[in-house]
Amino acid sequence: MDFSQLYYYKPVTTRCERIIEADVVIYGGTPAGIACAVQLKRNGVSVVIAEFSKHLGGITASGLGATDLGAEAAVGGIAKEFYDAIGTHYGKTKQFQFEPKVASQIFKGWIERYEIPCYYEQHLEKVEKENTKITNIHMEDGTIYKGSMFIDCTYEGDLLARAGVSYFVGRESNSMYKEIYNGIQFGAPHHKFEKWIDPYVIEGNPSSGLLFGISNEPISELGFQGQGDQRIQAYNFRICLTKNKDNKVPIPKPNNYDATRYLLLLRYIQQGIWDVMKLHTPLPNDKTDLNNYGAFSTDNIGRNYNWPEGNYLVREDIFQDHVTYDIGLLYFLGNDELVPENIRNEVSQWGLPKDEFVLTNHWPHQLYIREARRMISDYVMTDKNCLQFEEVQDSVGLASFHMDSHNVRRVVIDGRVVNEGDVQVPIPPFAISYQSIRPKKTQCSNLLVPVCLSSSHIAYGSIRMEPVFMILGQSAGIAATIAIQRDLAVQDITYNNLKEELISAGQILAWDDTIQDSPTERMKETFGK
Repeated sequence: MDFSQLYYYKPVTTRCERIIEADVVIYGGTPAGIACAVQLKRNGVSVVIAEFSKHLGGITASGLGATDLGAEAAVGGIAKEFYDAIGTHYGKTKQFQFEPKVASQIFKGWIERYEIPCYYEQHLEKVEKENTKITNIHMEDGTIYKGSMFIDCTYEGDLLARAGVSYFVGRESNSMYKEIYNGIQFGAPHHKFEKWIDPYVIEGNPSSGLLFGISNEPISELGFQGQGDQRIQAYNFRICLTKNKDNKVPIPKPNNYDATRYLLLLRYIQQGIWDVMKLHTPLPNDKTDLNNYGAFSTDNIGRNYNWPEGNYLVREDIFQDHVTYDIGLLYFLGNDELVPENIRNEVSQWGLPKDEFVLTNHWPHQLYIREARRMISDYVMTDKNCLQFEEVQDSVGLASFHMDSHNVRRVVIDGRVVNEGDVQVPIPPFAISYQSIRPKKTQCSNLLVPVCLSSSHIAYGSIRMEPVFMILGQSAGIAATIAIQRDLAVQDITYNNLKEELISAGQILAWDDTIQDSPTERMKETFGK
């Protein structure tokens, strides 16, 4: 199967040498960027979106059809409009499970309706500033974007980093912000090996080497509970599958396929555990959203550490490694004769939908970047906010999903394989501070960051859900409007003025405890978003 169009990055071969101007320049056509642009157009502010890839809509339009919701009543504004539009498409009042192509259609419809200029394959090269203000940003193809305000809606925080804004990569120690659930985390009750699994190529023989995917860190260097590091939680693809014989193509054998990558999984299956495809959420029209579940699944654990700070070529290598891993996983389970026949028969029933991701041979085009850089501003969201120990007074929206970190690494302890990093802690909805989506004034006065916002690793584990990014994107658009209209630095906006506009736009800024909509109860049913 030809996957030549399935890539993160290809260097430009021609330069266009153009200048594009707007009141606001959005870098990143993610759901946050689209919601931000729609709000700006409604406010009469000119805006342009520069998108790194060839596709709009981020992971929402690339396989994440089973929305990581938390509390439905915490979703307002344009985010609610999106899910209402999904419902309308399916003849319902609301809908939170959807086909990727439907999300893409809705986003593209908004872009057309509001006449939002979008430019694709825009690879940020440098940022120019005068004092604390960004004046323009330069792309690899020669395009220059000029604006009064800039908004970083990428999953990686590439614009904020090149603008000289402080950020963090990895897991802070619990001691940094006096948290409970940050840093290294052993002993999680979920997504762990439920049986004793030998890590060595030849069982019981350390000199034979470790199976693929297991870190060779000695026990003395594994760290302690709550210790900080620069590792990040695992990425994967949210895989859209179908059993519909009239609308599926078989799972292909990927380029660079290596069955030894799955020998640890095989050993786990031979011990009686088969749960790789357990988090397999039904979507409309006989499709599904396959996500990671259990000790060994679609998460490519430990293979993404260089993504946040890596150059585009480094990221391309990581992207292709994840493509090979996830397609190879399904191919292995459906075809390798060492896999039990009943499992091969089960997996072989599934295929890729013919009517999804046509440009990339039916495989999702967006890697699920669960976290990368996180800005450090005057206020950092922490697990104290999630756990209601600390409340903000300048809310720009609510998060409500449980604190969710996927596993970060696989190690050997006492001769067995152990996953490390998973956290799943139920929480009530909580408010997100305006200060967390704008930088320190001394660093940049005309930039907003609704995706890679100022947050600790574990608080970001709740905030990082797509409905929340849309909420924060819209709020950033409203803040940008006020800053432009009143000629203010984003740090000098009066919150009462911002709050009035947010409420007028339908944003939910505080949680009503009387609402019977408990994310805590729902998250008990399933883990692993």
